[in-house]
Amino acid sequence: MQHTAKERFLQYVTIDTQSDPNSPTQPSTEKQKNLGHILVKELSAMGITDAHLDEFGYVYATIPANSDKKVPVICFCSHMDTSPDCSGEGVKPIVHANYKGQDLVLPDDKSVVIRMQDHPDLKAQIGNDIITASGSTLLGADNKAGLAAIMSAAQILLTNKQLKHGKIRILFTPDEEIGRGVDKVDMKKLGAKFGYTIDGETAGSIENETFSADGAVVTIHGISAHPGFAKGKMENALKIAARIVAKFPDKLSPEHTDGMQGFIHPVHMEGNIEKATIKLILRDFTEAGLKRHGKTLQRIVDTAIQPFPNSRAEVKISEQYRNMGKVLRRHPQVVANALEALKRAGFPSPIQSSIRGGTDGSRLSFMGLPCPNLFAGEHAFHSKQEWVSVQDMDKAAETMVHLAQVWEENA
Repeated sequence: MQHTAKERFLQYVTIDTQSDPNSPTQPSTEKQKNLGHILVKELSAMGITDAHLDEFGYVYATIPANSDKKVPVICFCSHMDTSPDCSGEGVKPIVHANYKGQDLVLPDDKSVVIRMQDHPDLKAQIGNDIITASGSTLLGADNKAGLAAIMSAAQILLTNKQLKHGKIRILFTPDEEIGRGVDKVDMKKLGAKFGYTIDGETAGSIENETFSADGAVVTIHGISAHPGFAKGKMENALKIAARIVAKFPDKLSPEHTDGMQGFIHPVHMEGNIEKATIKLILRDFTEAGLKRHGKTLQRIVDTAIQPFPNSRAEVKISEQYRNMGKVLRRHPQVVANALEALKRAGFPSPIQSSIRGGTDGSRLSFMGLPCPNLFAGEHAFHSKQEWVSVQDMDKAAETMVHLAQVWEENA
């Protein structure tokens, strides 16, 4: 192999691909296409003839089948953008070779320290090579580790003809981090029957459930008045908004929930005396739980605004994505084949788990492409403490190679 997942990854993370939730365009930032062009060039250099970047920032490519069997077309998918929650400009990756369990102090901001006690998955990384950023940015392992692993798997499959497989489609998406990752994907052009996002955490894991997700916007219309003559007249929309947020119970906040517990989470608040808005995300593993959270939100808003008779508040809830487990249960072979591939890659007891979040696979599953999430080895997403191990990325690539063979064998 001329390139490894490590070498690719170290290049990809230096390219700023942050998405922008406030942008109306698709992709939300043109700079995401900078990475897309590089990926197309690398895929073409491997011998793939149809690799291309479309106007919306999607990369499509095909690994042709080399089997005479009628094998279902599968898709491997990762996203190119990084989170707007933390700077992704000027990323300087650092390779900590032969990790021995020490604290990793990041040189550009020595207050950013990656400790094993805070990141227990590091216990399994002794002797491995850990990649971090330098302390002033996120790393971008979410999801450039997935990109590097897919590219590595593609090269293995293309250069080792004895590895039999069906047709494999590659899809790299923009804007996943802002919930628009598959808004403009051309499902007919993609032409896959089953898929796998490569966007997970711990090596050897597969996520076959996600949150179901809604977004909510609370708009408060208050009454403005000159502050010198406001007694009995002013009803401050900002103060009403603050009362609403203060009434959210801790037991329904992300900082107090884990496992299969859902939450109500305010993410943005702005306004003035006359008008204020609160943006929230609602999450639960069941749609019934999600509806309860919506009713709880409405009840809190109604209670908070009662002392303000001349003001009003509106709650608008919109669907974001749904738990992909509902679809995957109808296609058990998708997860079963992945579990077999994980075992062949050296994970005798693969980890099946539910992700407290969502991936492109959440929406793709409901668009006709059942799509669980396989590990890429990325950890501490959206933060300056983000890290990935070289060996985990290589294992992700190996798992995909086995997975392609399992589908062919079972056809």
